[in-house]
Amino acid sequence: MRKINFEETYPAKYVSGDLSYMLFDSADQHGKPVEIKIHISPHPDPLLPKVFNLGFGPPLSDGTIDDTTRINHQDLDKVLSTVLFYGYFFLVEQPNLTLGIDGSNDARAYLYHRMIILNNTYLSQFFIPIGVDWYVRLLRNGQVETDGGELPFFKPRPEPFDFQRPAIDLYRYYMFHLKR
Repeated sequence: MRKINFEETYPAKYVSGDLSYMLFDSADQHGKPVEIKIHISPHPDPLLPKVFNLGFGPPLSDGTIDDTTRINHQDLDKVLSTVLFYGYFFLVEQPNLTLGIDGSNDARAYLYHRMIILNNTYLSQFFIPIGVDWYVRLLRNGQVETDGGELPFFKPRPEPFDFQRPAIDLYRYYMFHLKR
């Protein structure tokens, strides 16, 4: 079970002045330190205004993060608690924004989906969870709406997180809005 607890987090090594990123050290299964960067940046989809993406992983030399590497963390619950706690801290400072987490693969999306379901009671003290799917509109003439060229125009469809939704039907994106 992925247990989130904001009182069990890793201490920050560094927090940027604009709160766009934070560094902390985790440990792998062998006790070796692993530096993790939490990076918060505007979501690139203009149809998701005021949504910022919450990414995390080992920092790369160009300043980005590697969110695809597999790390066997000694305490994954503490890593996830640290990431979400920093997200909460960010939202307290920017309450008009929403944070989103995108699983870079199905295994990570499944992890986030289960984490939200299993920690519903705890997380609901801090956040309003939102699930996002993308859709393509079918026009009255039977054609699908396109992006002005040949490609279908995918639009995000945020909805309140469905806690009964099975993990086999994962959302494409998971968002958190500050509970007020």
